Amino acid sequence: MAAARGEGDELIADYVDCLMSLDTNARSVQNGDLILGAPVVEAGVAASVGGIMEQDAMKDFAPPEAPKEPMLGMIFESDEAAKTFYNEYARCLGFPFRVGRSRRSKGADEVVVMKRFVCSREGMYTKKNPSSGEATKKRERMSMREGCNAMMEVVRESNHWVVSKLETAHNHDLGTCSRVGYLRAGGLLDGSDKITMMGSDRMLFPRQNVLGEGGDAQGLLDYLKKMQASDPAFFHVIQVDKNGCPMNVFWVDARAKLAYQHFGDAVTFDTTYKKNKYMMPFVTFSGVNHHLQPVMFGCALLMEETECSFVWLFETWLTAMRGKEPCSLVTDQNRAMKTAIGKVFPHTCHRFCKWHILSRTKQKLAHTYSEHPTLRDELESCVIRSETIDTFETTWMSILDAYDLRKNTWLQAIYNIRQKWVPLYQMDTFCAEISRAQKLETLNDFYNKYFGTKTTLEVFLTQFDLSIESRYEEEAKADMDTSLNLVTTKTASPIEKQAARTYTKAVFSKFQEEFTESLGYIIRKTKDGCISKYNIMKDEDSSDTFCVTYNASTKMAKCSCKYFESSGILCRHILGVFLIVDPRLLPPDYFLKRWTRKARDDGLFEYNGDNHHEDVCESIASRYDVLCADAIRCAEKGSGSETVYKAAKDILQKAYEEVIAYERNPVRVSQRDSININEDVMIDDTMTNQSLPDSGRKVTNLLGQFLGSSWSP
Repeated sequence: MAAARGEGDELIADYVDCLMSLDTNARSVQNGDLILGAPVVEAGVAASVGGIMEQDAMKDFAPPEAPKEPMLGMIFESDEAAKTFYNEYARCLGFPFRVGRSRRSKGADEVVVMKRFVCSREGMYTKKNPSSGEATKKRERMSMREGCNAMMEVVRESNHWVVSKLETAHNHDLGTCSRVGYLRAGGLLDGSDKITMMGSDRMLFPRQNVLGEGGDAQGLLDYLKKMQASDPAFFHVIQVDKNGCPMNVFWVDARAKLAYQHFGDAVTFDTTYKKNKYMMPFVTFSGVNHHLQPVMFGCALLMEETECSFVWLFETWLTAMRGKEPCSLVTDQNRAMKTAIGKVFPHTCHRFCKWHILSRTKQKLAHTYSEHPTLRDELESCVIRSETIDTFETTWMSILDAYDLRKNTWLQAIYNIRQKWVPLYQMDTFCAEISRAQKLETLNDFYNKYFGTKTTLEVFLTQFDLSIESRYEEEAKADMDTSLNLVTTKTASPIEKQAARTYTKAVFSKFQEEFTESLGYIIRKTKDGCISKYNIMKDEDSSDTFCVTYNASTKMAKCSCKYFESSGILCRHILGVFLIVDPRLLPPDYFLKRWTRKARDDGLFEYNGDNHHEDVCESIASRYDVLCADAIRCAEKGSGSETVYKAAKDILQKAYEEVIAYERNPVRVSQRDSININEDVMIDDTMTNQSLPDSGRKVTNLLGQFLGSSWSP
């Protein structure tokens, strides 16, 4: 139980393991309980060196040039230090290793007191005999185990760790390259086809292709065919190896593509499958909608975490999204991924997920957390609740001093890259994060709900689709709730009432919090004129002072906190100034459309650059996507109630008949007068354009009213 628990807590692509790596062209990866000593890269492609931030952080963590042989009685400051030492030792000899056993102390704390690092070939593979009544023959999996006894065991003694057991002899040949790596197939996918991976010295090693013959490739293809049949705008791409076996797969449906046009300014690339012991290589692109709910932008099965694989995936996803880059992209820490993002998204702000880092900190400081229960909350509060960079840095250092953690390598590492994950350093870029404490459901949460060792790929994808469908239902319910139920304002201010009419209920709740907080701040004018300045503080003794600059000619303001730039919601400091200079209404520019009730009211896809509508409609696929977007909007509007649904069905049926008529008689269409379908014309109104039959005039104007004024033929 303790061993499984310890192994399950290990994350892939541990950032500090990257820092400890001696070979800057390769990275150490933890796969469940298996330590991978080489990156998986395509033949002929070398792994890239990490970015500036990683190199800066490495300066405090230079490993020894000549790693020592392990010896009984060796002392380490932590179990992580022991693992790092054994990792370097294994790298030099050329064998992969894993955490074979771990033991926790008895009692409420359950602190880890022993860890045993073993060669990955430790133990013997036991073939399970199927019961006599079992009709289906299961395919055997590739096993690495050969009964090797090589291992190093460390135990906790007071405030350090000591090597208590050691065996250095192996019963098999060791690798001749500087790094050797293996990938195991998780409990989900069962395949026996082997493909190749390349170590840092270009030696090839076998790994299982979990989508190869005998695996779940056919099930995946059946799923994609089913999705394509039910959704003609469904987009999917399969990358194959030189033998034609599926390697990486990406897919996205029409609803996700449409959602990206509205909410794709801030994207999260979720790879938290690595945190789950079953290791399903399933990744997603997601964001947040106008109700602060998660929304999906695409999915993929990623068999290899190499720069080439990430570049392929990001370029494929960008193609599906018509080349529209997000403003910000949040990911886990991964060197190959970081390099790929820099190549594919040169104008996107790449950030590390703060929740992943804080979660990893909990594991790295497990012993310290158990001794000091308040430390976790103090660190989290420092990251999330600090209002200025100075306050964050001062608080961070005071915490390190209070708990004597100045020399802790993990805390040093994440502090050196604080610009990549602490929110205060990223306020210039929009990230759709209204609350820093906001935490959306991750893939790991989904795994914990629906995933088990015997779950097939088909069942997994079905469960995932049901989960996504429930999200759409929740969005529809929130739309209905926002349109039918009035929100309660707390003041008589026209500004608050204006926001209540404009925002969705969820977003207005956040705005209302900022608005009411603004009433309690001290505001002092420091500069007069057309462009005036104000200092805002919570109270007289507050250490945090914010500066708001107000332009009277444009009626626009900017705050030093940059909350509006990052979230799209006005901060309490600017709202306090507006209450003084112009308490009537806020300028429309301060209501970001993606947070409003009309966030989805634009039916046509938006395109970047100088692409005009004529260019967009040059190809059948482009025209198809544009029409699908309008059809989806009809479906969203028409599903609100039974009455609207019946009206929508009738309107669409008549519109379809008109399209068929146009198709059969194009000459007649060219002779017709232009029709403005954006006019607010009721069905029974007298029509002045007599070139259309009555039914045609009614249907055309009904579609214009039904879709909104932004619709155009």
